[in-house]
Amino acid sequence: MKVLLINGSARRKGNTFLALNEIAEQLSKNGITSEMVQLGTKPTRGCIACLQCKRNGNNRCVFDDDLCNTINEKMRHCDALIIGSPVYYGQPNGALLALTQRMLYSGGALYKGKPATAVAVCRRGGATAALQTMNMPFQLMNMPIVPSQYWNIVYGRDEGEAKKDTEGMQTMRTLADNMAWLLKNIHSEHAVPLPEREEPQPMNFIR
Repeated sequence: MKVLLINGSARRKGNTFLALNEIAEQLSKNGITSEMVQLGTKPTRGCIACLQCKRNGNNRCVFDDDLCNTINEKMRHCDALIIGSPVYYGQPNGALLALTQRMLYSGGALYKGKPATAVAVCRRGGATAALQTMNMPFQLMNMPIVPSQYWNIVYGRDEGEAKKDTEGMQTMRTLADNMAWLLKNIHSEHAVPLPEREEPQPMNFIR
């Protein structure tokens, strides 16, 4: 079993990394492997609603010059997803949102039914709004959202301060324990298969 972690911060070893790394270390103690992908500083495209990914049916976005398709391919071999972001103006990093939207839309079949959750890292406020924004797409993809003992929030501004948030770090470890517990149950010989889904019945309110 393997969990993919996406560090949505431009800072490679900043506070978001520290929060996700705490999760990775605790997952390892539970016998779960993980891999962390760094969003970095390169441009990330937003979706242009061309629908070409649906026409091609190959779980790939037509734009192949950022991390979107790389992550989709990794999710073929991963069992769960965790995204983390610093909080900017009460919102996640815009580049991470653009990436997440394209990942889930173009590669939807690779994500459905797999546990997921988000982590917000902030100086002071806006974390709950950012957390909700990051978790909402998972609900649309039938991805069970993994909780912790508190909202998945870590506090810190300057690099390394997140480690001083003892409750935040404990929240990350509890999150990892919960993720490991859920994955082990999903992959046990007694696991109950996911329910069959009804055909979608989209309805527009404007007639």
